[in-house]
Amino acid sequence: MTDLAEEDRLDDLFHALANRTRRALLRDLARGPARVTELARPYDVSLNAISKHLLVLERSGLIRRARNGSVQSCALDAAPMASAEEWIGYYRRFWEDRLGQLAGFVETERE
Repeated sequence: MTDLAEEDRLDDLFHALANRTRRALLRDLARGPARVTELARPYDVSLNAISKHLLVLERSGLIRRARNGSVQSCALDAAPMASAEEWIGYYRRFWEDRLGQLAGFVETERE
């Protein structure tokens, strides 16, 4: 990824995923769309705090929020995670190559 806007999106995505409450909210939304009040119920934090977490997730593109009158609901949009998977995949290949080289070295030393 060389595009600066793409790098900014990746920063937003990793920032959103860096918090355990936000990861838990995503896990909750993986089961299906939910109202903000429903999402907040299991957490020992204020509705305002949950709304702030949801805003971070929304800015990263991981959720979509809809308003129907005074009721807000959220839905997961996992598509942005593909760029994170691509970034992580690069380093996975790096370590697999390194471990492959180490295995080759160990096998050569045994002989």
